[in-house]
Amino acid sequence: MAEIRVPAHIQTYVTAIGIEKTVQFLLAFGGSYVYLSENPQDRSPVALAIGAAAARKLAQQIGAGGFRCPTGKPFIAAHLKYNKGFTINAIARQLHTTDVTVRAWLKAGESTQLDLFGT
Repeated sequence: MAEIRVPAHIQTYVTAIGIEKTVQFLLAFGGSYVYLSENPQDRSPVALAIGAAAARKLAQQIGAGGFRCPTGKPFIAAHLKYNKGFTINAIARQLHTTDVTVRAWLKAGESTQLDLFGT
């Protein structure tokens, strides 16, 4: 997998459950109010989406209770492009946005990377 920049507001999720589960979680709940439990039931929407073990880890890392989940679309776009090889159009369809927006997100992500070697 390519090294992509994880935004600070998404890093807590990645630390708790990894990039793949974070992307699953954000795609399922991004932009909505979600409730996390340290002891999720089998019918819990979060447990159904990412698994009970991941739901438990996320609740322990973030804290149990309700909150509004970030969408994380620029982060997801970068992950799908650089780690999964999706095309711009496929990413736009997945994230319900335009190809122009996806290109802007990817370009902005590239310009925020530091050039440590001066090449």
